[in-house]
Amino acid sequence: MSTENISADAHIHETAVVGEGAKIAAGVDIGPYSVIGPDVEIGEGTVIGPHVVIHGWTKIGKECHIFQGASIGEVPQDLKFKGEKSYTFIGDRTTIREGATVHRATGEGEETRIGNDCLLMALTHVAHNCVIGNRVIMSNLASLAGHAVVEDRAVIGGMTGVHQFVKIGRNAMIGGMSRLTQDVVPYTIVAGQPAKTVGLNSVGISRAGIDVTARRRLKQAYRMLFRSGLSLQKAVSIIEQEIPSCEEVDHLLRFLRNVDRGICRERRGEFGKDE
Repeated sequence: MSTENISADAHIHETAVVGEGAKIAAGVDIGPYSVIGPDVEIGEGTVIGPHVVIHGWTKIGKECHIFQGASIGEVPQDLKFKGEKSYTFIGDRTTIREGATVHRATGEGEETRIGNDCLLMALTHVAHNCVIGNRVIMSNLASLAGHAVVEDRAVIGGMTGVHQFVKIGRNAMIGGMSRLTQDVVPYTIVAGQPAKTVGLNSVGISRAGIDVTARRRLKQAYRMLFRSGLSLQKAVSIIEQEIPSCEEVDHLLRFLRNVDRGICRERRGEFGKDE
């Protein structure tokens, strides 16, 4: 093992295998029997537990914690993949728990990306070409199929399956054991098989520090979108005209203009209050 790209302040267990060319920053701790590929870069203060495998062109940020048995940057489970050079990026302070898998992208130069301050619980799966924002939580056994997009501060319940190309909006919450085949509107709660919208994520919105005026406007937009009986396109047009602009409403409108798979429509009264 060459030490050229390995900080003298890193601690690497004697049974770990680190490929030639891997870049290991100061304060990194690599546990027993872990395998780090030659094109991997690990940022300062990151802790890699035992029996972790990190392959491919993978870059992991600062102060992450990857627990035992996780697999990061492995080739995708995609028949279109032909061995091309593709990437995996994981931001700072992200935690990846036992047995989780994150696969690199399909397509030359393409990437799978996870942001900062995320928590991927045990046995979660992030497939090729997925993009996950910051402060996202994936509960145990939740799985994202290829090309899924998860925006900031979304929470995905345990054993949830997300179809390829589905988008999950900012501050959305997905109930456990849900099946997602359509896009999840930002700031909403969805649940079920197939998943339906059951209300605004009022608690998540409040915890995100969104002010009262913006919350009131989001509630107006929600009612227009889900309870007016209008088509998505018409509802978006009326929201643009009638609801005063703010950052949250503007983000909601950007999301809705880029829906490709349709949105999870409302199922009222089945899961509690449906604000």
